Amino acid sequence: MGFVLGGALAGTLGLSFAGLVMLRYLGPEFGFRNSAAGLALVIALLTAMLGWLLMRLLLRPIHALEAYAEAQQQGAEPVPPSHFGTRELHATARRVVAMAEALRDREATIRAFTDHVTHEIKTPVSSIRAACELLQDGGALTPADARLVEQIDGARAQIEAQLLALREVARSRETRYLGQTNLAEMLPELRTLRPGLQLEPKGETVSLPIAAQGMLIVLGQLLANAAENGAGRVTLLAEAVGEATRLDVSDDGRGISSGNAERIFDPFFTTRRDEGGTGMGLPVVRNLLHAHGATIRLIPVAEGTHFAIDFASGGA
Repeated sequence: MGFVLGGALAGTLGLSFAGLVMLRYLGPEFGFRNSAAGLALVIALLTAMLGWLLMRLLLRPIHALEAYAEAQQQGAEPVPPSHFGTRELHATARRVVAMAEALRDREATIRAFTDHVTHEIKTPVSSIRAACELLQDGGALTPADARLVEQIDGARAQIEAQLLALREVARSRETRYLGQTNLAEMLPELRTLRPGLQLEPKGETVSLPIAAQGMLIVLGQLLANAAENGAGRVTLLAEAVGEATRLDVSDDGRGISSGNAERIFDPFFTTRRDEGGTGMGLPVVRNLLHAHGATIRLIPVAEGTHFAIDFASGGA
C-alpha cells in the first residue's frame, strides 16, 4: 500500500519535474510552444496510467468489498471480491469476508437449533394437550384431579407460548425491515392498538431509518409493557442528534425496579410468569433493532419507565 501510494506521488511529482527539464532542452530545438504541447500530452498520458493503476489497485477492490458488505447486510447472496489489489487490502478483505461468513454461519446455527428444539418439543406437548382434553371431557375426575389436570394443561400452554416466543426471538435476529418511517405515519395504528393509552408524540416528522412494519413491532411491545404496568400516558419523542436519530419512549406507569433493570433484556426473564408472560418481548425488540444498527437501553428515572432507542448515522 505504501509503495503504491508513495510511487504514485513520486511519479506525479517526477513527471512534472522531468517535464520542466525536458522543456529546457527541447525548447530551443523544436520551439517552446511545440515542446510544451508535446510534453503536456506525454505527461497527461502517463498521469492517466498512474490513475488507472491506483483505481485498479485501490479503488476497485474497495468498491468490491463495499458491494460484498452491502449484499451481506441486505440478506442477499454476497459475491466475495475477485480482486484484492495491494497486499494490505488483500489481508483486510480476507478478514472481512471470513468474519461475515462466520457471523452468517452462527445465525444459521441458531436458527437450525431453534427449529430443531421447537420441532422436537412440539410432539410431546401436543400429546399432553390431547391427554388433558380426554381427561377433561371424560367427566369422571374428582375436583382435586380436575385442578391437577388444569395445572398440567396450563403448564402445557406456557411451554407452547415459550416455544413460540423462542422462534420469534431467533427470527428477529435476521428479519430486516428496510425503509423509512416517522411517528406521524404510525400514530393512527398505535392508537388503534392501544386505545387506553394517551400518546403524546413530539418530532412526528423526524425520519426513523426503519420501515413502519418493523417499528410498529418495537413500539407495540413497549406500549403493551407500559399498559401492563399501569401507565396511562406515553410520550414519544423523536429527534435528530447530530447525524444520528434518537427515539425516547417514556410512560407514567409503575416503572421497573432497580433489581430487575439489568435483566429486562434477558430472554425468558419476566415478573408476570403466572399471568402468561414469556419474557421474550424485550429480547425480540432488542434483536430487531440490532439487526437495523440500532440500540435500546433503559434510562433510570424517578417515576415511570424511559427507554432510549438510538439509530446510528445512516441507519442499517
